[in-house]
This record gives sequence, structure tokens and C-alpha cells, in this order.
Amino acid sequence: MEDWWQATFPQGRQSLIISDTDGYPVQIAYGEVGTGKPLVFLHGMGSWSYNWRHSIAPLSKYFRVICFDAKGYGFSEKPGLRREKNGHQLIELERILQVLCDQPAIIAAESLGGLVALALAQHNPQLIARLIVINVPVFTENLPHWAMSILAKTPLEILQAIDSWRLAYLFAPLVREVMAIERRKVLFDPSILTTEDVYWITYPFIELPGTIVKVAEELQLAAQEIENWQANKPNMLSKIQNNLGNIKCPTLIMWGDQDSWFPASHGEKLHQRIPLSQLKILDNCYHDASAGSSHVVNAAILDFLQETNFL
Repeated sequence: MEDWWQATFPQGRQSLIISDTDGYPVQIAYGEVGTGKPLVFLHGMGSWSYNWRHSIAPLSKYFRVICFDAKGYGFSEKPGLRREKNGHQLIELERILQVLCDQPAIIAAESLGGLVALALAQHNPQLIARLIVINVPVFTENLPHWAMSILAKTPLEILQAIDSWRLAYLFAPLVREVMAIERRKVLFDPSILTTEDVYWITYPFIELPGTIVKVAEELQLAAQEIENWQANKPNMLSKIQNNLGNIKCPTLIMWGDQDSWFPASHGEKLHQRIPLSQLKILDNCYHDASAGSSHVVNAAILDFLQETNFL
């Protein structure tokens, strides 16, 4: 099967080095195509740049489109059991943008990527020119999927052993089938998920040891955040919620009308909290909007950027 990075980006998969929150050097995988103002896509939990596959070529006609895999995800370096600090994604995103972008960027972010983008818009607003967020877990009260709950409760040492034994590789057909079933559940039209899609979506879990451990660690951090939020203990989730009114850049919020993970009412609530925001409810759309409603998402992004004088 043709390498997705080579097929999608003129220079294929590239890499850059940043320092993480503990000062360790980390290699980040990325690709870019097009010229002009930078448009950076952020993926969600357990995903990687491939999730934006339907938006890269159409939007690269107008912008310098950049996709990168967050630390530990996709083709980026897997740090192992170095025990992440809460909020590390914010610092790492900040450093990646500082390396790749010579001007404030358009950020388009889905799910967990959207939460990190909201935090960045509060923490370092000069890095963002326009903000687009889709189906963001900013008001969630629990992990939305049974598999997430299981991973959040599994000791990382056990998952590391599974990774080191390459069990996902040994049982690759089963892994692909199970993940295909679950991914179809977050698409309004499950038939659009192709065999090639399943291959690339599952590739990091099957071929790149450390991916499962990384996703589980992030889920454990997320579960702890939600628990602290509910117990009124210090947490980043409350900080993001309480400072939404400080986001000053024009913001487009998109939400699937049938998102069973995070209901559309959360999008309404987010829209009320961010002053210069627009809300677009995506009809017949579940959680995976970038794949399931790509044509509508792409058109909405272009309309929003034109309306806010950025196209």
C-alpha cells in the first residue's frame, strides 16, 4: 500500500525536534503542502494526522497546510513510561508552532486537539490568528467510550508488556476489525470507512510499539482531570472553562448534531462563553466530523475565514 505521507505531502513525512515539558528532546512527525498563511490541523485522542485526510488537499489550495502527530501518537516519538505531566500537550503545541510557523496560524482542531487549542488561545494568544474547534470535550463529565475507561484503569506496566510482546501485531486482523467496528460507530455513514482507512487508522497501534501505552496514559490523565473537576480540586479543565471569555481571536465552533460522545448542547454552551465565536451545527454528523462530514467542514472553514477577512 502506498505510503500515506508520501502520497499526501510533496516532501513526504518530515520531522522536527522539540523539548518536552521535562526537557527531553522529542521527534515530531509532520507534513506540509501548499503556500500562504499557515493552517495547522490538530487531531484527537488516539488518532493522528490521517484523520484530516479529506481536508488537506482541498484547503492546501488556499493555505500552507500543516499536519503533525502529537508526541506519542501516529509516527511521532513514543516516550515510554516517563510519566507525563498534566498539561504537557499545551507546552508541546506551543513549541511546535514556534518552530513551524513564522506568523500567527489558523488552528483547526478536533476533539482533544480542540481542548488543547482552547488552552493555547488563553495561554499564548499571539500564536493563533483564527481558531476552529470541532466536538470538543470541554464540558464532558466522563470518558465517553467503554474502551477508554478500560485503558484508563489498566496499569501502564501491563500495557507496556503487551506492546513489547507485539501482541497487536500478532493479532493484527482482529485489531483492525475491532477498531473498524468502533470507528464506524462515530460516523453517520459507516460505509465511507474504507479498507485503506482501517489500515492507516490502526497502523500506529499495530506497527509502532508504545502507541497503546501513550493513549492509555493520556486517558488516565483525562480521567484524573475529570475526577478533580468533579471534586472541586485544582485542575486544568476548570481553568480552561473559566477563561473561555478571554479568548479574543475569531473562533468557529462546529458540532455534530448526533455526537453521542459530547452532545451538541456543549457546543451551544461553548459558543455562549467565547465572545467572538460562531457556531455551526453539522447535520447528520457523529463525533468523527473531519472524516464523516469533511465536505461541510471544509466549506465552513473557508466561509469562516472569508467572513473574518483571512482568505
